[in-house]
Amino acid sequence: MTKELKIFRKEIFPISLILILVFSRLIPHPPNFTPVIAVAIMSGYFFRNIYFCFATLLASMFLADMLIGFYENMIFVYLSLLIVASSLYPFSKKINLKNLFAFGFFGSVIFFLVSNFGFWLLSDLYSKDFSGLIQAYIMGIPFFKNTLISTLIFSYTTLIVYKTSNKYFVVR
Repeated sequence: MTKELKIFRKEIFPISLILILVFSRLIPHPPNFTPVIAVAIMSGYFFRNIYFCFATLLASMFLADMLIGFYENMIFVYLSLLIVASSLYPFSKKINLKNLFAFGFFGSVIFFLVSNFGFWLLSDLYSKDFSGLIQAYIMGIPFFKNTLISTLIFSYTTLIVYKTSNKYFVVR
């Protein structure tokens, strides 16, 4: 593999994929059908340094949120993504087509639990007791389907494109 192709595969291509995934948040989409959890999962696969994973994830989320608009429980959304990225980072070099489903499911569940907790905590829609928290989680269930499906679609697409890229991309 040439030096240029290595640079392309290790730096330019992963960053391009992440930016494409993040900017896809800007187009109209069903609620919670976004690539953000896939970005959290795949950033560990692309980058050796966990701090670069975090920086790329947070910078790209913040940039998209600047364009979309800020929201009340942003901190919990960002926190959930950092938890997903940091907990899957030790396993990121083992990502393959077989275990990516488990990673996507895990990431979607963490996102669901943390972001809905934040919504319950910061919103006036639910009582601030255990019953209100359970109600917030129950009301979030319909959104979980889109979260899981989008995470799997974007994760698998990213992995397949990345793994096959050396067959189709030649840098001179």
